[in-house]
Amino acid sequence: PDVLGSLQSAHKDTAAMRATGFDVLFICSGNSARSIFAEALLRDLGNGNFRAYSAGTRPGTALNPFALEVLRRNGHDISELRSKHISEFQQRGAPVMDFVFTVCDAAAGEECPPWPGQPITGHWGLPDPVKATGTDAEKALVFAQTYAALRRRIAAFVELPFASLNRLSLQARIDALGAEAFAAEKG
Repeated sequence: PDVLGSLQSAHKDTAAMRATGFDVLFICSGNSARSIFAEALLRDLGNGNFRAYSAGTRPGTALNPFALEVLRRNGHDISELRSKHISEFQQRGAPVMDFVFTVCDAAAGEECPPWPGQPITGHWGLPDPVKATGTDAEKALVFAQTYAALRRRIAAFVELPFASLNRLSLQARIDALGAEAFAAEKG
């Protein structure tokens, strides 16, 4: 059987994705900092080629004030950002995702129902800045470092040659971005 062909046909083909843009969901447990950073970054770095969303497996009721300050300081529009549960993206009428990224280990380890459209998935786990301790200045630094780590990953993601990659090659590149970023941050 043509395994590659069936994988590619089960998903929007690359040309179709390119013509309509990519729908990308970032998931973390609380949806108050990391996934919110990723949503804002992709909206701004994606040059209109991506529709960015974020959600949490156990979202809080408010975004973290340190996260909001980092976003403001970096010139992001925060007016439409809010904490959301992943179920909003699993309902009828929700956008069909092309990519789904987990940005925390807790969310990556949780059972999620299958996503419609069989999106390409990636795990870009980062420590939770909400758990940072110390002075407000020390906490703000941890949030800024988390933001910078996500900015590097997303900047590399938007530069991928989507038009020339098939589904398996794209998945390999997504995995490599997460692994390279993890190694750079640990090293």
